[in-house]
Amino acid sequence: MNRRQFVLAAPTAVMATRAAGANDRIRVAVIGCGNRGLLGEVLQFHQECNVEVAAVCDTWRQQRETAAAKTEKATGRKPDEIIHYQEVLARPDVDAVLISTPDHQHCRQLSAAIRAHKDVYIEKPLAMDMRELIEAVDTVKRSDRVVQVGTQVRSWEPSVAGKAFVASGGLGKIFKIEQSRNGFRPYWHQTGARHVEEADADWKAFLMHRKYRPWNADQYAGWYGYHEFSRGPHTGFMAHFADLVHYITGASYPLRVVAMGGIYRWKDARTAPDSIEVVLEYPEQGFLARYSTTFGTGANSFMKFFGTRGVMDATRWDKPWTLSGRGYPEPDHLPDDGTVPVAESTHHMKNWFECMRSRQQPHAPIDAGFGHAVACIMADEAYIRGRRMIYHPSSRTIKEG
Repeated sequence: MNRRQFVLAAPTAVMATRAAGANDRIRVAVIGCGNRGLLGEVLQFHQECNVEVAAVCDTWRQQRETAAAKTEKATGRKPDEIIHYQEVLARPDVDAVLISTPDHQHCRQLSAAIRAHKDVYIEKPLAMDMRELIEAVDTVKRSDRVVQVGTQVRSWEPSVAGKAFVASGGLGKIFKIEQSRNGFRPYWHQTGARHVEEADADWKAFLMHRKYRPWNADQYAGWYGYHEFSRGPHTGFMAHFADLVHYITGASYPLRVVAMGGIYRWKDARTAPDSIEVVLEYPEQGFLARYSTTFGTGANSFMKFFGTRGVMDATRWDKPWTLSGRGYPEPDHLPDDGTVPVAESTHHMKNWFECMRSRQQPHAPIDAGFGHAVACIMADEAYIRGRRMIYHPSSRTIKEG
């Protein structure tokens, strides 16, 4: 390159560098600014991953204002406050959205976001019924968008280590997986205690495609406790259990499910069950899974994988999982006290940011969301109908059987 060529090329190179730097920044909007804490995770990595929160969206004024103030304090820039998610999706300056809205809104917002060419982080449970689930999943699969489902426990180091240990044959053949996840009060009591004035909320936007009814502050604030907006612990809590079962074992979904439950301890206007027992069968992989929640006691919570060589205790998701061969007379049983070897992993949110740049599949892609959603929908149908439900993969339908 001669002097004249260098002089002419230099400004172009500077402009290209600036453009690359600007384009490298990911501009996100948070749709649903409640207790889940997705905004906090975005702010945790906003500098490291070069992320800007362009907007916060919520149908409740106080939550919008709180989220905007939190963002401004952490970044020095106040994001736009928006009521309706459609306005967020129409903005060309928003690259991606995080959806952490009430459960009944997830699928429609996910499909709309994909059609608007946004990358998406979508909270669990992915869906409440099969029709909406199939539409959302097919919409994602027809696109080139990066979708991370919010079953973040699979990204925790103990989960990654547990998966590797099982894949190595360390537990032998798994034949049973159980979780009991209890608490004294239902989690919707805390959210339902929030005071909301009708003037501060967009009630119609909250209801979305649910049948209109007059303003109900408890349904708005405590929607977790109403079966119309969130099925209950067998779809909220159990989404994490089902996803871990699938992640650790390699299974995609259960084929048969039964469930029983009801409201036994906390009898009020809320309609979600406070106690539930679910049994899920994976005949192709040869194991049963059992999930249980009882609100009324904080005791007897655990999660365990039973294999032919011993037991892997995953009760503490944030701590290394323990191993035991007690009760196993076979000579190859595990030692009585052991720990799953450690493994490294990338934070779920950071993984999503990285995959938006690499265009690779994230830790919890849409197929993982489909799997946990099928399990949760089957459990709810079994609970409501009082019948065993069977999943038919070829038609993607759930029927009594």
